[in-house]
Amino acid sequence: MQATLETIETLNDLIQINNDRIAGYEKALEDLKAEDSDLKALFSSMISESHEIRLALGTEVNVLGGDMDHSTTTAGKIYRAWMDVKAVFTGRTRESILANCEAGEDAAQRAYRMALDEEELPAYLREMISEQQMTLKASHDQIKALRDANR
Repeated sequence: MQATLETIETLNDLIQINNDRIAGYEKALEDLKAEDSDLKALFSSMISESHEIRLALGTEVNVLGGDMDHSTTTAGKIYRAWMDVKAVFTGRTRESILANCEAGEDAAQRAYRMALDEEELPAYLREMISEQQMTLKASHDQIKALRDANR
C-alpha cells in the first residue's frame, strides 16, 4: 500500500511539473511580440504536449485509486513570479523568453530524472515516464537551440 501511495505521489509530482510547464508557456505566449509568430506555434504545441502527458499521468493516478493533482508546484509559482520581475528589468525580449523557457524545461528534466530514480516505480510506469522524458527532452533541445541562435 505504501508503494502505491508513493507511486501516486510521484505521478502527481510529474502532473504538477506539466501544469507548471503549461502555465509557463501560456505566460510566455502573452509576452511574445507580433514578430515572434514562429514561437507562438511552438509554445502552443508544447502546451498541447503537456496536456497529453498530464492526461496519461492522471489516468494512471486514477487507476491506482488516487486523485489527479490540478495545481502547480510552489517552485513553479515562484518561477513564474521571477519571470515577471526579471521581465521588468530585462524587457520581454525573444532571448529572455527563450532563456526562461529553457530554465523551465531544465526543471522538468530534473523532475523526470528524480521520478525515474524511485525504486518502487512499477516497470510499466517507468517505461511511460521514460518515454515522456524523451519527448520533453526533445522540446528542451529545441528551445535551447532557438535560445542559442538568438544570442
